[in-house]
Amino acid sequence: MTLRHPHSVLVIIYNSHNEFLLLQRADDPDFWQSVTGGIDPGEAPIETAYRELLEETGIDAKALGLTINDHQKCNQYTIREQWRHRYIAGANVNTEYVFSVCVPKNCDVQLAPGEHLAYRWLAQQHAAEQAWSSSNSQEILSIKLA
Repeated sequence: MTLRHPHSVLVIIYNSHNEFLLLQRADDPDFWQSVTGGIDPGEAPIETAYRELLEETGIDAKALGLTINDHQKCNQYTIREQWRHRYIAGANVNTEYVFSVCVPKNCDVQLAPGEHLAYRWLAQQHAAEQAWSSSNSQEILSIKLA
């Protein structure tokens, strides 16, 4: 296993009916979240956002002609103790780059085997309440809906 650097993306996914997608983690079933993932060495955060969206949900934004929006914002948080073994030595704080994408209402979701157990489409407030991390909740609420 390659150790991760403490830089990742958060991709808020919502649809044209103002529903937000949350994924249930396989390694902690109480942990619901938007798409997240580590930035590979040499990879730009926006590239990671497109890659992680595809890997975790099967949604190919590029093939669908969808633009992932860069919020030009970073959050920092303390890495959970049980996940620190995944990171380089001394990594205690992660920097998370924030993105979002609006997908069609009937967009098919195919979860990454072993990474997520289930998914839910929820109204904005319910999604914010269900999201495990406060930064994820805040970013869901920051989306301006039509």
